[in-house]
Amino acid sequence: MASKAAPADPSPVSPPPPGAAQLDSGEDFEVLDGTEEEEEEDDDDLSELPPLEDLGAAPSEGPAEPAPSEEAGSSSPLQEEWMDILGNGLLRKKILVAAPPGAERPSKGQDVTVQLKVSLEDDGTQVEEQPSLTFTLGDCDFLQALDLSVQLMNVGETALIIADAKYCYGSCGRSPAIPPNSTLRLEVALQNAVDGPDLELLSGRERISLADHKRECGNAHYQRADFVLAANSYDLALKAIGASSKVDVSPEEEAELLELKVKCLNNLAASQLKLDHYSAALSSCSLALSHQPDNIKALFRKGKVLAQQGEYAEAIPILRAALKLEPSNKTIHSELSKLVKKHAAQRHTETAMYKKMLGTAGASGVPAKSPAKGPWSIPWKWLFGATAVALGGVALSVVIAARN
Repeated sequence: MASKAAPADPSPVSPPPPGAAQLDSGEDFEVLDGTEEEEEEDDDDLSELPPLEDLGAAPSEGPAEPAPSEEAGSSSPLQEEWMDILGNGLLRKKILVAAPPGAERPSKGQDVTVQLKVSLEDDGTQVEEQPSLTFTLGDCDFLQALDLSVQLMNVGETALIIADAKYCYGSCGRSPAIPPNSTLRLEVALQNAVDGPDLELLSGRERISLADHKRECGNAHYQRADFVLAANSYDLALKAIGASSKVDVSPEEEAELLELKVKCLNNLAASQLKLDHYSAALSSCSLALSHQPDNIKALFRKGKVLAQQGEYAEAIPILRAALKLEPSNKTIHSELSKLVKKHAAQRHTETAMYKKMLGTAGASGVPAKSPAKGPWSIPWKWLFGATAVALGGVALSVVIAARN
């Protein structure tokens, strides 16, 4: 049985594609918390990127699972050697060097180390090489294609993976080496697999390092519009932060963990908002604000979530609170102005609808006109009044006659 190990070393995070929203770029509150890169402000919004095919799954459901092993077909001897991992032909694996006898497959949650070479399927150009890449199996820290394939390898095995762009860098690619929608060839040698760390036994500094690494993985997924995997990574970071501890943590480390938790909650809310999971996004924003009531990004995103749900009356005070904290923020100004106009239009529509229901207005909101009267038509109120006067006169005559 493999022994417990320290947290996996943070694997290199791929640079963001051009056109993807940058992290912490000032006024753009659609971007995420936490980046050390400073680039020119970008007006592009990831909401315009095409959605992933499997966005229907909730973030908690995590990445895809390998299908039972099947051969891709029998049209050629070479094709018979390939394993169709997912059963859709988009992720295939072929053994190049078999593992030694008795070698075992790694299991989810273990930290695995691989040697990796990545090249383009179209022309064979090598675009990346990692002599030693360590990641937690099942967490999709790096590429989903790599995570799914290594689950079907034995320690000591070398395999060739042909992966569709959907399981790699998607429609964004990775500038400058990997064009958008590129199918990749991954040559993977599985070197080692050990049990992952026991969260309860991590020191404060180790816990911070692990959680921050998961957050960075989430940021990388978000930048290439993999919002499901991004939400999964942020959730893993929050679990690392919130796990019970058997080790003393200093007040300074507690404060750093809390700051990191708020960042992850903000980024999780951004991913959930992209997935139209409004209730989950609202919960993430509210939890962030419970720790930092004046967190501008949490206020802004909560306002946006409420606005998406049509709750303008609730969203407007929240955005006003954010604007009060940062009066010069043009993004909040713009969003608040749009919501005020939408709220006014909503109230006008509701008022017209109520009037129509009560019969005091026509479909256009103008008071309905009475039907046109003919020249001999007599209002029923007048007729009733005349009848009452006549009856009163008769009664009075009878009284006078009786007295005489």
